[in-house]
This record gives sequence, C-alpha cells and structure tokens, in this order.
Amino acid sequence: MRYSAVIIVLAGTLLCLLLGVLRDSAWYIPLVVLGPLSLLGIWDLTQTKHSICRNYPLLGRLRFLQEMIRPEIHQYYVESDLDGRPYNRDERSLIYERAKNVSGLKPFGTEMDVYGDEYEWLDHSIAPRPKQDEPFRITVGGPDCKQPYSCSVLNISAMSFGAISPNAIEALNRGAKKGNFYHCTGEGGLSSYHLKNGGDLVWQIGTGYFGCRDQNGAFDPGLFREQALTPQVKMIEIKISQGAKPGHGGVLPAAKITPEIARTRKIPMGRDCISPPGHTTFDSPRGLCEYVKQLRELSDGKPIGFKLCVGHRHEFLAICKAMLETGILPDFITVDGGEGGTGAAPNEFSDSIGTPLKMGLMFVHNALVGCGLRDKIRIAASGKVSSAFAIARNLAIGADWCNAARGFMMAVGCIQAQSCHTNRCPVGVATQDPVRQRALDVGDKGERTYHFHHNTMETLSEIVAAAGLDHPSEFRPYHIHIALSRTNVKNYQEAHPFLQSGELLNDCQHPDFKTHWDIASAESFQAQGAGAMIQAELAT
Repeated sequence: MRYSAVIIVLAGTLLCLLLGVLRDSAWYIPLVVLGPLSLLGIWDLTQTKHSICRNYPLLGRLRFLQEMIRPEIHQYYVESDLDGRPYNRDERSLIYERAKNVSGLKPFGTEMDVYGDEYEWLDHSIAPRPKQDEPFRITVGGPDCKQPYSCSVLNISAMSFGAISPNAIEALNRGAKKGNFYHCTGEGGLSSYHLKNGGDLVWQIGTGYFGCRDQNGAFDPGLFREQALTPQVKMIEIKISQGAKPGHGGVLPAAKITPEIARTRKIPMGRDCISPPGHTTFDSPRGLCEYVKQLRELSDGKPIGFKLCVGHRHEFLAICKAMLETGILPDFITVDGGEGGTGAAPNEFSDSIGTPLKMGLMFVHNALVGCGLRDKIRIAASGKVSSAFAIARNLAIGADWCNAARGFMMAVGCIQAQSCHTNRCPVGVATQDPVRQRALDVGDKGERTYHFHHNTMETLSEIVAAAGLDHPSEFRPYHIHIALSRTNVKNYQEAHPFLQSGELLNDCQHPDFKTHWDIASAESFQAQGAGAMIQAELAT
C-alpha cells in the first residue's frame, strides 16, 4: 500500500511507452503527466529530506498540498464567524462593510456569548444626548510645542514604505487627506508616496533612523531637519518598540527592497534591511528626554512623542522620573499592544512577548497621573482597533485617541492571507511586486479608507450620544464593564487600580507601582539600588 501510487504510475508510464511503440503514437500523450510523476516518485524513493515521501512516494505529497491550502479551507469553511484570529469573520466583515460604505446593520441579535468570560459592554444612558455632527478631535502639543496639532480620535498607525506597497500608501494617504486624519509613515522613511496626496503625516523615527541617517547608520540632525520641516509632517514619533516584536528590531527582506526603497531609507541594495533592537542616539531615560528636546528644536517646535510596547515597568517609570528631573516632556506617547503587528515577527515574539494594549495603556496612564504629568502629555493607543466600541473602551481606560493599522489595511483590500513577509500578497497591499501592486487601485481604495474612517466615527458619535456624553474624552473606566467570569462582573474602575494625581510622588504604597517606582532611575534603564534585588525576586 505504501508504494501503490508510485507502482501504478511507473506501470502506467511503461505501458504507455510500450503501446506507443507497438500500437499508436497517441499513447505518448499521457506521458506528459505520467512522465513527471514517475520521476517525482523515483526522487521520493531516493531522497532523504522528507521521511513521509520516502515511505509514501507520491502519496506523501498530498500532505504538503493539504497543508498549503489549509489556511484558506480553515478560514472560509471551518471557522465560525467569531472564531478566527487575529480578526474573526465578524470583525473583518464590519471593516469591509464600512470601507465599502455598505450598511452594517445586524439582524436577529448578537452572536457573542454575553455571559462568557471577558465579554465587555458600555453603559448607556436613560437620557441620551443629541448626536454630535462635528468630528471629534484632540489638540496635541505641550507647553514647549510651538506648532500644536489637532488630530482625529482615529488615525492610521505606522506601516512602512517597503512593508506595504506604494499603491497602498497612496490610497491610505488619499483617504487621510479627504477625511482629515493623520497617516503615520512607519519607520521606513518619508517617501514620495506619503507626500503625493497631501494627507497629514506623523513621521516615525525608528532605531534604524531611516530617512535621517548618515552612511554609518547614525542619526543625522541636518537630514532630519530637512524632512521634518516638510509642511505635511505634523508630528514626529520616536519608535522605541512595537507590539509585534518588542525588543527585537525589524527586518525588511532583501527581496522586497527596490532601488526606490533604498533611496528613501538611505540603505544599500541586495541585503536584508535590519532595524536594530535599540536606539544608538540615547541609552538612558534622561538621554531620551534630551533627544525629544533636540527633535523639537530641529523641527521648529512640532509635537514630538514616542511609541512603545510596555515591558519592564520600572523602565517606563524611569522615563517619568527623567521627565520630572529635566522638565522635558514629550507631547504624546503612543502605547502599542503586544497583540498588534502588521509585519512579520518570530512566533514567540508575536505570541508571548510584550504587554497587551489594555494593560499597557492603563499602566502608562496611571504612571503619568501618579507623576502629575497626565494633563501635559497626550496618549495614543494602537493594537487591534477596528470598531467604534474599541475606540470608546480605549479612551475610557486612558487614551486620548487611537491608531489602527490592520483595520486600514483591510479597508484597502487586505484579506488576512498572512503572507505579508513573502512579497506575495494576493491583493497588492504588502508587496513590492509591481504586478501584484497594480491590483490595488489607488482611487477606489482611497475612497474605502475615507469611508472606513468616516463610518466608524459616525458610529462613535452615536455611542457617545447613547452614553449621555458630548465628547469621547468624557468616557471613564466605570463606563465599561467586563465579565471576569459568569458570576463576577466589574467595571474597569473596580477591576483595575487607578492612581490619584501625584500619588507616585507621595510615597505611593500601591503594590503594582511601589517596587517598580523605587528601583527606577532617570539615569539608567537598569533597575537601581537595593530594589534591584527585589526585582530579581519578583522575576522568579
């Protein structure tokens, strides 16, 4: 039985050869199929790489075929509407409907298990307010900022030129221009495609300093200033870490690097483009603050912030101490969740490293409140934001606005094929292949970007009104409830600690903060003093 397939194919090949010689040359036609199969069967018998093919020649190949089509079969025929990850069918359908400007009404009630663990809901009011027609916006810019920026409460999160296609970038920016929201460049540099349609930009500076680096890969102040003064660039974001692979750095495979990408990033052709895990311009919390000050001065006072996925708590608290000691504050902080990620990452980093958004967001919010800095620094949240409820929930627990990457990718055509790192994206979003790119029509997908944002904001307006509020900034932790189990329901205010203003400065005894605060130092990201021993004990 193990060799039945190869025996049948070899026998058929020999029979066709014999009949072709003795009877009619038409018998050679089946050899077009049988010949290659015979050679493949013989190869399977003799090769040593795949045990299953050696023991089951030809038949073993069916396993690889089934593995190849398994994701599509699973997604389209096996998963329920609520089972898929990272985005289930219901979530994807919501995005597609809003992007296509199709009614998203849902009949016959929710499919969600409303009595299941982790089910969340928002309290509505018996006296709802009139729906606001004006777009919800937030002003970003602290006391040292000379060019404050008014941003939407939903914007396009960081996706680099190189990671996604030129057509995708153009479409996203066209939608951002029409909808008056911003488009973060990602760390891949400021390309002509970002600038073409005139949408507002947040220029992200990563560990590779792409677009503002010298020949040795170090930060170049002159080159930074030249691009930072571009009128379209409204804010600058220093990327310390990202949710998909915090502490790992990034890789753009050589196969996806075109001459244009090389020019934009100021990198050589022909080899993988590596973003180092950490920055070389600063190596301490105080150094980060000085770098924020430097970029603010070089950009003539534009808002400067940084993005991170929360890791060691004492490290962020060390940054807070450095802010207090230097008096240098970022204008905003973007908190990225460990569940985020449009690019490829090692499995362990995607699955098990980095604080998820809700926990990281509440920690950063509490830290700033506890230091008396929250009213001076804005917070953005990014990490699987695709619905108006997700925005409301994030604003309730500490954010001022939200950024979305994968939601906007789906708006321009992404089907969650999860082939972003292969350069073979089937819809032209995450590829540099010119043939695949042309499938993405910039005009059509620019409209879809606009509609996804517009329709999500319309729904957010309805949610705000239903809650009896006038602006989403009025959401508080007690507005959102979460089922911790079937018999234990709490709102976020009850379920999580929320510090009082200045509490960390007054000998805070809260166990979630005290130890980390004690070992934090403005001079180093390393734990300091006797508290470092406590940290080691906590780690074990």
